[in-house]
Amino acid sequence: MSQHSCAALIETDRLRLRELNEGDAPFILALLNDPSFIKYIVDKGVRTLEQARDYIKTGPIASYRKNGFGLYLTELKENGSPIGMCGLVSRPGLDHPDIGYAFMPEHCAKGYATESARAVLDYGRNILKLDKIVAITSPDNQASARVLEKIGLKFLYEFRLEGYDTDSRYYA
Repeated sequence: MSQHSCAALIETDRLRLRELNEGDAPFILALLNDPSFIKYIVDKGVRTLEQARDYIKTGPIASYRKNGFGLYLTELKENGSPIGMCGLVSRPGLDHPDIGYAFMPEHCAKGYATESARAVLDYGRNILKLDKIVAITSPDNQASARVLEKIGLKFLYEFRLEGYDTDSRYYA
């Protein structure tokens, strides 16, 4: 499957969001190993292209099939280059889909996270008809907290998600 065979599910002024496929493994490998991803999200332990392909198959692709949503590759409309991922995740321990996003450092602080997260929130509410969408961040991730507040989510409380050794901040 070629990189460009997947139609965009969501488009914004500057971005296109589409389903991930195995051809995206080189980008996903880089993203999952970015130090800020490991610090603020989690170390997925993905270190090879084969592991990145497996992550795509057992994570996002499995979620599209099971839940009708997942994390989407986020690319620049102008040139199709991948800059991150944004989408909805069904997490054990959370009663509602969780909006998640991660961008390569060179694409941070340009409004892409807010633009894509707002579009995913609208997609979840209007197209998927989800009644509630939540979000979680690590307590020290101020940039992520600002994005969630900009798209209209409010911080409610801190809690510990099963399988994590640190607290998360819960937004709804």
